[in-house]
Amino acid sequence: MQVCFRAQIYNIIYLKKTDFRNINEINFYTPLRNKTIIFKNYLHSWYLINHRDLPWRNTKNPYKIWLSEVILQQTRVDQGMDYYNKFTSKYPSILALAKASEDEVLKDWEGLGYYSRARNLLFTAKHIAKNLKGEFPRHYSEIIKLKGIGPYAAAAISSFAFEEEKAVVDGNVYRTLSRVFGISTPIDTTAGKKEFQALADDLIKNQKPSVHNQAMMEFGALQCTPKSPDCQSCPLPSICFAYKHDLIGDLPVKSKKVKQSKRHFSYLIISDGKKLLLNKRPEKGIWANLFEFPLIESSSELEQEKVQQTELWNSLVIASKGTVKFKSDSYRHILSHQIITADFYEVKVDKMPTLSTTKNLIINKSELNQFALPKLLLNYLSDRDDLLSLLNDN
Repeated sequence: MQVCFRAQIYNIIYLKKTDFRNINEINFYTPLRNKTIIFKNYLHSWYLINHRDLPWRNTKNPYKIWLSEVILQQTRVDQGMDYYNKFTSKYPSILALAKASEDEVLKDWEGLGYYSRARNLLFTAKHIAKNLKGEFPRHYSEIIKLKGIGPYAAAAISSFAFEEEKAVVDGNVYRTLSRVFGISTPIDTTAGKKEFQALADDLIKNQKPSVHNQAMMEFGALQCTPKSPDCQSCPLPSICFAYKHDLIGDLPVKSKKVKQSKRHFSYLIISDGKKLLLNKRPEKGIWANLFEFPLIESSSELEQEKVQQTELWNSLVIASKGTVKFKSDSYRHILSHQIITADFYEVKVDKMPTLSTTKNLIINKSELNQFALPKLLLNYLSDRDDLLSLLNDN
């Protein structure tokens, strides 16, 4: 259902002569060309006063800008800051990052989620070091060819580092433009993406690209927020379609909701008091190449009796004369397309099981913090800080 008509914006003729120096004389019926001028002027003024002082804004180094953009995908700034500082300290250049191993980078990324970002980051660093003489590409057309970099990130890097006139369009930009200009085309459709990109491209013309793009993103992050934006302190209510028509909660529009599948995990934490058993996850799927405890996956939640009837339980626990020391309550972990329910069984065995594949490994308990684990397991281990002592010989 269309919640507004863009014709109201594009076709209304504003007859009153307006002094654009006075925001009080500007209203929704201002012609589009004048409206875009007003929008940019007040947006940039707002940004100069309200922007956050972030380290990646104080550099033209494309490596650091790229790193920040990768970290901040699906991640809040306050959470991503520590990771940015860690990576720039440990890997101060592309060449330094290119020398790292995947396991090392995944461990440094641990807890941030969406681990494909870390793998793509390392792959691209190695590609730049080997094939591009360690030099980051300078133009959008070349940057977008790099693995893990899409249109938004390529526009951000090329504009922030090299002042290329490429408009960024992320969630913050979609939200601001849809509300101010009254665009109801769903943002998750091809038509919507083209329409928003065209408007963003028009707005960036004759502007300083780095400042304009940062202002667009920052305004959506701090002012035109997804829920309960502070419209009373906003500089743009007089030209904002959504504000005038009480449609703040309806814009932007999405055509479909992501369907989340449900998965059920039973983890076996097996120890003889000195060592632990770990598995390495497959190269495809969630948490690719991360480490975890032996896993039983089922189509529905399993009672303990059913878990103890599985083949994996027999081969790892029964064969090693194991005893369940503790069974957790269920943990719920939500990913973008999946909802995972997990139970954890802490099992003490007389002798560690025989390894069946190269994906299995036995480690000393003290070595556990050297391996990159999914956030779900980190959450459990955080709650069970006495886990290792529980599995001791006593």
